[in-house]
Amino acid sequence: MRSLFITATGTNVGKTHTTLKLIELLSQQGYKVGVYKPIETGVTDRALDASLLLKACQKVNENFKDFSPEDITAYTFPLPAAPFCADEKESIDLKKVIEKHEALSKLCDILLVEGAGGLMVPITKEYMMINLIKELNAKTLLVTSSRLGCINDAVLSILALNTFDIDFDWCVNLYEDKENFDKVTQPYYDAVFPTWWSVDSGLENFTGHLL
Repeated sequence: MRSLFITATGTNVGKTHTTLKLIELLSQQGYKVGVYKPIETGVTDRALDASLLLKACQKVNENFKDFSPEDITAYTFPLPAAPFCADEKESIDLKKVIEKHEALSKLCDILLVEGAGGLMVPITKEYMMINLIKELNAKTLLVTSSRLGCINDAVLSILALNTFDIDFDWCVNLYEDKENFDKVTQPYYDAVFPTWWSVDSGLENFTGHLL
């Protein structure tokens, strides 16, 4: 078993959208897929992202069929903010986050772990999302935006992953400013990252070489 950590250059970039596609593609390729949303904020009645991931996972992995969203998360908080800020009672125990990952890993061939926000989002005062990725020793998929300004966000995130010596690939979720992407962003990617790919056009090839 191995883990694939899905992160992004920020919030509302497309982590859940990409993870749902990965569940479908990997299951079609014969893998028993599991899901884990370590921390979800902005949760009032139910964890929306965890619910979506679990529903998709239950269709392809019977080991998750009796689970609730709470079973695939370690912590949820009502405040829609970075975990450190949302955790007003300072309740996050990193050991619990790791142990939950280990338990869910035993139920699948590949565990898809969806982060919260971007790489440098604080979980505790001194522990960021990128620290969790490193500790889990997870292959990582960075989802980047297509909106104006995304080059800066993408390059900074790529630099951070390289600095932490994390095995990663990255893609573009073409959904914002899509009509101008080929003019305001793509020329740079073509020049500097000629093998870049988008969620819609390259995800199947990525999963074919994942395991």
